[in-house]
Amino acid sequence: MEEWILVIGLTLMAGMAMPAGALLAGVESIRPNWLDEERRHGIIAFGGGALLSAVALVLVPEGIEVLPPASSAFWFVLGGTAFMGLDLLLYRINTPASQLAAMLSDFIPESIALGAAFAAGGSGGVLLACLMMLQNLPEGFNACRELRASTHYSVRRVAGLFALMALLGPVCGLLGYGWLAQFPAVVAGVMLFAAGGICYSVFQDIAPQAKIDRHWAPPMGAVLGFVLGMVGHQLTMA
Repeated sequence: MEEWILVIGLTLMAGMAMPAGALLAGVESIRPNWLDEERRHGIIAFGGGALLSAVALVLVPEGIEVLPPASSAFWFVLGGTAFMGLDLLLYRINTPASQLAAMLSDFIPESIALGAAFAAGGSGGVLLACLMMLQNLPEGFNACRELRASTHYSVRRVAGLFALMALLGPVCGLLGYGWLAQFPAVVAGVMLFAAGGICYSVFQDIAPQAKIDRHWAPPMGAVLGFVLGMVGHQLTMA
């Protein structure tokens, strides 16, 4: 199979996890309230674990392999600062789509990095695609809940909107594969920028929501999400 076709398929697969998460959010009302809350927090924690594994196992290792320490630190901190700025902006304008913006702000650079990883012959492209899918599922779930709470949109409408947004994945993946791969330092910067932003998002938004008083199971979702990425990394290195 041609690599560029694989890039399209993998980024589209990762993107379609967003509408899948939205559809999952639409069936939660059939659950009892206590189970609904615990399940939701578990999904949030699982997404946080998958995000951390993408940072620790793909984005940071491949980024620091190309850039010197000072440049690596600069791009990582810049990513965290940019995501913090986005967070502040969304808070000040009181938008009902902060989760949606956060979802796209890591999906787009990761898709670029995935395409560039394939063009450079790296082994992390498939793993990154799987981790993107795992993180987009709970992010789509949370973004759908947020939009439905603040707008009149139905689950199907939100899922359709997310499906259209999923098409950004192949576009960005092909951009990374066909053009940015010629500039490995730029790709490394994009990876570390995304890693810094994800790190900020996990500890600002996801980790606080993963805890429920007198419930200890949901944080294990983070452990399971991370260990899934760890096992995938080991399998690709075997």
